[in-house]
Amino acid sequence: MPYPSDLTDEQWDLLEPVFNAPGKRGRRHGDDLRSVVDAMLYIAQTGCQWRYLPESFGPWTRVWSQFRRWSRNGTWAQALTVLHAAARQHAGRAEQTPSMVVIDTHLARGASIGGFTFHDRGGPYGRTKGAKRVVAVDVTGLPVAALVVPASTHENRASDLMLQHLTQQGVAGRLELVLVDRGVTAAAARDLSREHDLEVRRVGWDDKQPVFRPIRHAWRVEVAHGRLGRSRRLAKSFENTTTSATGWLQVACIATTLRHLARERARRVPGDLAA
Repeated sequence: MPYPSDLTDEQWDLLEPVFNAPGKRGRRHGDDLRSVVDAMLYIAQTGCQWRYLPESFGPWTRVWSQFRRWSRNGTWAQALTVLHAAARQHAGRAEQTPSMVVIDTHLARGASIGGFTFHDRGGPYGRTKGAKRVVAVDVTGLPVAALVVPASTHENRASDLMLQHLTQQGVAGRLELVLVDRGVTAAAARDLSREHDLEVRRVGWDDKQPVFRPIRHAWRVEVAHGRLGRSRRLAKSFENTTTSATGWLQVACIATTLRHLARERARRVPGDLAA
């Protein structure tokens, strides 16, 4: 039986060119490539450990080695870029890349299995030992890009790394406005604006109150972090390297975007039939 996290034929047609890009030596992957991707989506959603992966996905070592390879060469980031462009098209946006993004971070406690790890102390008063997840969303509320850095990384540096990543992914060409919270200093916002040739705007309330008050557009990134938290692989930061942790965060972003596209398609089908 297929799992709810498995790719549909339409989704696989969209993603296969990314995962199965031709190489100089011809075909690089076996016939099980789709099941390998399904296995990674299954792990991201359920939090399953590698050795507990159901046999229907094939040997766990095959899935593990491919995950490491795609995390290192940026395949997950590329897949997220392709899916986000498709989501914008489905939403009726005129362009595939955004002109505005919101960047925010979320602290995750570390729970590595031992050995050297990138986890360190950060957050308020350095109380949290773990990782800092950096996510950028556009007006659709869907992740454009995602990174993981040590918890001690300052918001200034995290925002700079995200802007560099957006440029590398080719989605910063139309970017004009970036919203960040007030963890980014005013001086750093000015420096980032000059360096990346766009406006970095700090947003937040001047008066603190014990209730949540949404800020226009900025609230979307908070919702995105909440949705990503439903992926049980992200319950804590279980990885020992930022490369692996970033890979799982990007897989969770991909799964979130896939669910959004599936819901949008389900809404449109009844309307198409009625027409």
